[in-house]
Amino acid sequence: MSMLTDYFDFMISRYRFFLWLTFTALLSLPLYSETNEAEIRNLLIQFGDKKSSVRKLALIGLAKYEDERLISVLDAYKLRQLFIWNDERVVLCKEVQENIAYLQDPLTGKKIQNPSNNQQHQVPINNLKSIRPARKERNLAENIKSLLKLSSSNFKIRFSGSKKCGEPRTIKGLGQLNDLAFRRLGKLVKEDTDKKIRRIAQESALLIQIHQTPLKTDLDKHLVIVKQLGLTKSMRVQKHLEKTLKNIDKDGDTNPQVKKTYGEAIRKIDTYQSRILFLSNLFFGISLGSVLILMALGLAITFGLMGVINMAHGELMMIGAYTTFEMQKLFKHTIETPNNLYYVFALPASFLTAAFIGFLIEILVVRHLYKRPLESLLATWGIGLILIQSVRLRYGDNIGVNAPTYLRGGIELIQDFILPYNRCFIIALCTSSVFSIYYLMRYTELGLKMRATMQNRDMASSLGVNTNFVDRYTFAFGSGIAGIAGYAWTLIGGVTPDMGQTNFIVDSFLVVVTGGVGEIIGVICSGLGIGILTKAIEPTIGTIWAKIFLLVGVVVFIQFKPSGLFAPKGRMADD
Repeated sequence: MSMLTDYFDFMISRYRFFLWLTFTALLSLPLYSETNEAEIRNLLIQFGDKKSSVRKLALIGLAKYEDERLISVLDAYKLRQLFIWNDERVVLCKEVQENIAYLQDPLTGKKIQNPSNNQQHQVPINNLKSIRPARKERNLAENIKSLLKLSSSNFKIRFSGSKKCGEPRTIKGLGQLNDLAFRRLGKLVKEDTDKKIRRIAQESALLIQIHQTPLKTDLDKHLVIVKQLGLTKSMRVQKHLEKTLKNIDKDGDTNPQVKKTYGEAIRKIDTYQSRILFLSNLFFGISLGSVLILMALGLAITFGLMGVINMAHGELMMIGAYTTFEMQKLFKHTIETPNNLYYVFALPASFLTAAFIGFLIEILVVRHLYKRPLESLLATWGIGLILIQSVRLRYGDNIGVNAPTYLRGGIELIQDFILPYNRCFIIALCTSSVFSIYYLMRYTELGLKMRATMQNRDMASSLGVNTNFVDRYTFAFGSGIAGIAGYAWTLIGGVTPDMGQTNFIVDSFLVVVTGGVGEIIGVICSGLGIGILTKAIEPTIGTIWAKIFLLVGVVVFIQFKPSGLFAPKGRMADD
């Protein structure tokens, strides 16, 4: 019993000590904050001093405070929005109307209240002494701002500061403050919760360190830092090392150890970045292939099953993209005031709009041209031109569709290999569309009627199938899928009236023919193959030559396998 009592007494004493410690810390915090704020305000007053040296020392003095409010203060300083009021206080004036300045506190941004009427202080602008920094002072303020960003609670600001502190211009501009930047970057490397910031901070710290360790002064330490930079696998570090190595060659340094160390570090980074480039091109190729698959799925239905060469299929894709733009306008979505709901409603709207246009094309033109491929080709090509010019008259040559906020950015799997959310969404959309179309064609009554009509129209009609309705529905359905492709393309490409005709119609036909006319699995394989191959060879030979190379490759492939990867089915198989 006594042991239990002693234990409780011990726990109560520890609890009292913890309360006392917390109370003391909270009591001292406001005093520390108020002291810092008073010192900061005294330094701000010195911005208006006549001597440039005093103003420069005041800027340097601000750098020691880890107060992210100073970032906005320095922004206002550069924009000449800071003024001295009554020779004793620095105020912020963002709003001036009819030579009347409305005063704000530069640190908090709050309105300065007039105690006589509880309104914001309004004074003639001539009664304020303006603070006009020289160019060198503005440059110094920009560099110090990068240093202050390291203490920000915001990830993007902290990341920006970590990166900028390692830029040559910032390192040169900070001068004596580089030691402070090095210490704060080292703190981020040890304590920051985000691994990306820790990595960038480590890079910047090493770049500062190598700048402060000249090759001629301390060779061994300099080369050790070069080896550490090689382990960062960073492209910006690679550029720095390559530039330094060129300067060494110009200076005539014949030390073989220097060139060997620099060369090994550059090769390490180059090897890693080459692998990352390969993975990035592979992923971009898959996302491009997903758009091609969506386009080719519609063609696989209209061309593969119905035997109609629809040269207006690219314009139906364009209709889907412009429908997405109209939904953006309807929901008043902008980058500044996002309304992400618009993109949810744009998906069915793009499908239905393109399907409706396709339905009209089938009724007015295509139904008269079945089994007449040349006439259908010419007629749909003319319809495509009409659609292009109609849209150009209404919207002009170019529009912008802003992606919803949840599809911006990406996830970094490994260093420098980022999977953008918009391309991941396109791949997911393509995958779900493929499974939905497969289910519709294989396991629904409507899909059965579609396949029956395309394989043997007379037999299907004799069994009571309304073949005319099936034709119209099938053509409209294929057109709607093209509209979904246009909806997806707005996330990664520009929207123009001739986007389908210029970029996609030829590639889509290549996908269908290469995969096997009318075969979904063939469309998937050839779409992914052409998309990946395009992105793989574009960096080497350019976009135009890449398309020429693909076209020649497909022609050669068809010579050896004229039916494509998979044998065609449906009406085309009987011709």
